[in-house]
Amino acid sequence: MAKKKAGNSGSKASAKAAKKAKIDKKIDRKEKKKQSKSKPDIEDDDEDLEAILDKMRRDWEDQHKVTEELVEGPPSRRANATLIPCPNGNHLWCIGGEFFSEDNKAYFYNDVFRYSPDKDEWRKFVSPTCPGPRSAHAVVASPAGGGKLFLFGGEFSSLNQSTFHHYRDFWCFDIQTHSWDRIETKVLPSARSGHRMAMWKHYIVLFGGFYDPGIRTNYLNDLWLFDTQEYKWKQVELKENEPKPSPRSGFSFLSTPEGALLHGGYCKEYQKGKRPVGVMLEDTWFLRLSVPTEPDADRKPSSFNMPVLKWERRKRSSTAYAPSIRSGCTMALWQTKNTGVLFGGVTDEDTNEETLESVFHNDLYGYQIAENGRWISITLKRPKQKGGAKKKMAPAATAAPKLSTSVSEKEKTGSDDEKDSDEYHSDEEDKPWLKAKQQRESRPPSLTSTAVTETPVNDEVGPEDPNLTIPLPRYNAMLAVLRNNLFIYGGIFERGSREYTLDDFYLLQLDKLDRYVCLKPSDVIIPANADDSSSDGDDDEDSSDDESNYGDGDDDDESLSATLTADSPAKEVKNDKEDGKEMLKVISEEEPDPDNLRAQATAFMGVSKDQTRSAEDVVSTPLPGETLAMFYARSRDYWAQKAHQSSDNRGKMLRRDAFTLAQERYTSYKPILTEVEKILAEAGMDEEEIRRSAAAGPDARQGQSRNRR
Repeated sequence: MAKKKAGNSGSKASAKAAKKAKIDKKIDRKEKKKQSKSKPDIEDDDEDLEAILDKMRRDWEDQHKVTEELVEGPPSRRANATLIPCPNGNHLWCIGGEFFSEDNKAYFYNDVFRYSPDKDEWRKFVSPTCPGPRSAHAVVASPAGGGKLFLFGGEFSSLNQSTFHHYRDFWCFDIQTHSWDRIETKVLPSARSGHRMAMWKHYIVLFGGFYDPGIRTNYLNDLWLFDTQEYKWKQVELKENEPKPSPRSGFSFLSTPEGALLHGGYCKEYQKGKRPVGVMLEDTWFLRLSVPTEPDADRKPSSFNMPVLKWERRKRSSTAYAPSIRSGCTMALWQTKNTGVLFGGVTDEDTNEETLESVFHNDLYGYQIAENGRWISITLKRPKQKGGAKKKMAPAATAAPKLSTSVSEKEKTGSDDEKDSDEYHSDEEDKPWLKAKQQRESRPPSLTSTAVTETPVNDEVGPEDPNLTIPLPRYNAMLAVLRNNLFIYGGIFERGSREYTLDDFYLLQLDKLDRYVCLKPSDVIIPANADDSSSDGDDDEDSSDDESNYGDGDDDDESLSATLTADSPAKEVKNDKEDGKEMLKVISEEEPDPDNLRAQATAFMGVSKDQTRSAEDVVSTPLPGETLAMFYARSRDYWAQKAHQSSDNRGKMLRRDAFTLAQERYTSYKPILTEVEKILAEAGMDEEEIRRSAAAGPDARQGQSRNRR
């Protein structure tokens, strides 16, 4: 029995082992089968990944597909564009700008043009991905990576300039591929226009500018650096007692090996109870930059490596060669001489509330940047007389000094005038722009003789007088120096109450200073006796009394929210009149239509700037960013008077009634105010900036051109 039991237990064990082995084999077969099936899946995944990458590549190419077009002559009439030399080639790049038609309409551009002086050729580049139309933006060039152009900010306005949008975006244009890429960073400067940028080593330096949220124009003097290696923005924090330039826009900002030179600009002074006054600035500053001698031990490897910087105010030179005070002048860097070249500008004499006298300039100055800096005169040299008695030359249109400190004695005697060490200037006959010189100059200008130059023409002035080639006075022109050649394009000229955007294109060889070469004459016709009493002006004045400021007085005016392209349709906003006066009441008791709310908000922003509004209307209207408490504190007396007229309550009961009236008005405007705050936020303003604008109160604007900003 014992043996039988032992035999049974042994057979059971062997059967169990056999069963286990069978299960293990089955598991192995499943694993092998699973692995064999997984191999095609991996290959399929690889194929899918390649397809995804290929699709991404094709999508990127479609988005960055660039069309290149050869165009005739310079871009269309414009001002406040950027014209900068190519960092690694013999080209000029022109980006954006704005055009003001004779009927005071504003048009904005986002096109990119390249000019080749050796071929006298303009080419236009169009990319699906590109910045929106804008003007008063800033562009700086870097030679790294085959050449880059960095663009920040700028502004856009509705057709009738009743509302404005300030950009806060940052873009990079690749010169080799001619394509745009938007640079997204967590930290970046606020929205602005009229600012300037300079390149120092691998840093972009940004300073100043302004933004106009619809309440008042706010000028800036903050300083930012962008590291093109780390792709990060960093605001420079200065100590309170450290010197720095005052807030401004429209200044000159030139890159140098030691830092950046700042000159001039424009701002407005605001005093409580008084109208704002435009201020033309003529101070000069130098931002000295240097690499830290010792690395920051506390700096993280991925953090911003801040260079050492210091603002230095330069004393105004006592020399008579310094330019007169002005705004809207443009300065370009003459790199081979380390000199800034300044041209044009406008001087406004804001003597009273009704009159603004303006003097326009077309003179040329130089600023030697080295050491403490000094101004020099740049004047055209008189041609040699071919025998006989020397003729007397008429004085130039500008009151520039006749002796130029930038001209050597050798140049004055003319012994080596025809020699030039630079090959680019040595062979004049091979230059297309010089070949076409006689043909272009033989064309009669469209401008009247009094508009072309103020130089008196009489029998003593010969046809070869170089002063007759000086461009028309202007401001906000585009200036660039390529090697030893100064290029001047476009700008704005005013006669009477009209603004004329120019489209002429000039060249001046700075190393010769013999004459301006007109590469493209202007097609703009400026009446010699244009004044404020034109029939169009009368029509505009009549229409201003009959039409609402909300924008439906002109069907071509564009809603700001829908006009970041030039062809956006107009949106109408209904008028609301009371006792023959234009009012800001745009909210009815019913819930506003969401589709029309944005149009009403932009209209509100335009009307809030209207200086013709009554004081009662101004004080009784809440502002964007203004809380109910702020609004009531500002308008308490007005509502108390209203409450007193409708009841016999006094003391606490009267204050309660006044607050109730203010609350009702504030509540009726709340949807509009919220939408306006959204527009301002989209323009880059944060909540604190909007609230500060509201605290500043309404701004009674005077009739200055907005281009003075």
